[in-house]
Amino acid sequence: MLDLFQIMAEQVVDKCGGLAPIVRLIKFGVFPIIQIGIPIILILMGTIDLGKAVMSNDDKEIKGATGKLIKRAIMAVAVFFVVLLVRVVFGWLGKTGDDDIQNDSESWWSCWSELKQ
Repeated sequence: MLDLFQIMAEQVVDKCGGLAPIVRLIKFGVFPIIQIGIPIILILMGTIDLGKAVMSNDDKEIKGATGKLIKRAIMAVAVFFVVLLVRVVFGWLGKTGDDDIQNDSESWWSCWSELKQ
């Protein structure tokens, strides 16, 4: 049974051309941090600003902090969907191409799609 997993792992490494660790870092490390981590940080920062404004009991500060929170929430949603859009566009690009480029793009796409954590 272990031999089967080793064969499958070798096939993925062959498709990635030795770049499997880097592709794995980008796919399972960088993208999730950008897509999930940054929106959470933005919303937390806006919530902290709003909490400070509420504690100060100044209507002008509360109004300004509410505006900041709304802007940060919009930015958080935008960051989430930009990463999703990049994944979709790269998926489309990985599946299309000229006959000369097709072999390279297929190997790139197969490396990206078949790479498991």
